Amino acid sequence: MAAVSHPVFARVYERLSVAMDRAGTAQFRRDLVAGLSGRVIEIGAGNGRMFSHYPPGVTEVVAVEPERRLRAAAERAASSAPVPVTVVDGLADALPAGGGEFDAAVVALVLCTVPDQASALAEVSRVLRPGGQLRFFEHVAAEEPSRLHRTQRLLDATLWPKLFAGCHTNRDTIAAIRAQGFVIEELRRFRFPATSNSPSSPCVHGRAIRPAPTALQ
Repeated sequence: MAAVSHPVFARVYERLSVAMDRAGTAQFRRDLVAGLSGRVIEIGAGNGRMFSHYPPGVTEVVAVEPERRLRAAAERAASSAPVPVTVVDGLADALPAGGGEFDAAVVALVLCTVPDQASALAEVSRVLRPGGQLRFFEHVAAEEPSRLHRTQRLLDATLWPKLFAGCHTNRDTIAAIRAQGFVIEELRRFRFPATSNSPSSPCVHGRAIRPAPTALQ
């Protein structure tokens, strides 16, 4: 696996993720994985801030993180997680897992950074069993037309991805999830922070299902 290294961003993110959790994302993370059970793959695990929230019904988490510094931090976090967590190197569009291995997949503030959402979500679909869940918490494009939406488009075409390790603020992530055949069963849209007009403030949080194939497929 080719190493991914964003050392400046990784250092900033390690501090920022702690501050964000204190400001409210810890509750979003907790809600995101509530009720999960069985084997879970977490894609883009970062420094492992999700690990402490997995419920006891989860038998194993395979946490995929390509960035070297963040992966090392995730390995440290895994040692004190309440469920078994294995941290592995890997990319979202080439997950190190077999087809149908997992009962659930978790993405949190990840689909904004992948080079190709369609490829990443196709991989999620591949590694999930039929009926498996995709739990997602992502920042997304603002509603159109709006000044914030126009600002997001401008930033994504210029500085934002370069400053934030490939992050894009103007992606229609819900449309991308649906385009891969997932059925969205729960969806919440909100701003975080609630009163912010930051380009990354529009968020979605929810659950989607990989349908079982029909007899004709």
